[in-house]
Amino acid sequence: MNSTLHALPVLQDNVVWVWTRGQEAVVVDPAVASPVQDWLTSRGLELKAVLQTHHHPDHIGGTLDLLQHWPTADVVASANDRERIPFQTISVKGGDQLRLLNTDVQVIDVAAHTRAHLAFVITADADPAVGPLVFTGDTLFAGGCGRLFEGSASDMHTALQRLNALPAETKVCCAHEYTEANLRWAVEQRPDDSTIAARLEDVRQRRSRGELSLPSSIALERATNLFLQADTPDALAELRVHKDTWRG
Repeated sequence: MNSTLHALPVLQDNVVWVWTRGQEAVVVDPAVASPVQDWLTSRGLELKAVLQTHHHPDHIGGTLDLLQHWPTADVVASANDRERIPFQTISVKGGDQLRLLNTDVQVIDVAAHTRAHLAFVITADADPAVGPLVFTGDTLFAGGCGRLFEGSASDMHTALQRLNALPAETKVCCAHEYTEANLRWAVEQRPDDSTIAARLEDVRQRRSRGELSLPSSIALERATNLFLQADTPDALAELRVHKDTWRG
């Protein structure tokens, strides 16, 4: 039975990921329902589960409307965020493993952007058609990382190193198309880094054609993401403050 991975751009810069196997689907962080529902129904797909990385409205905003159409679908979210995601039906934490679409999905605790934040991993062994991949929400972006709304730089450093421990070929499926801006900032910090500059040019060309820059990969982030390269929490904190005040 074939598995596929699809990226649906919604709102200004959100990306909703849809993982399908046969005629069943799992949706990750549906910011809004309508384009997701239209995409699924036009292909005759049944929604089996929604994965929620964290509680922000642009990640859970479409979930309840999707459940109106597919009321038996599960909602997988952090057991530490039941108050802010009260409609979750499967509560998980870092280190857990669950079974979706007849496939094992691993859970990583990557709290930092928010006090409860999860990443979901599908290994190549679990589903070689789409894996290895990781749904990173707003923790690891292509060329960047999430703002520290509820966690510390130390939390983010820990979270990023957990993701960095994944195999190099792991696809990074983050929830926003921020890549070009992140790399423009990185080029300013490292003007002599030809690898970052080349990636920025590639992303610019893709975006000019109306294409997404995603997914990225752990290997590409290791080579070009200054936050993933930060060797200490203090170094990450300095980068985060600079990026938060950047007006590029």
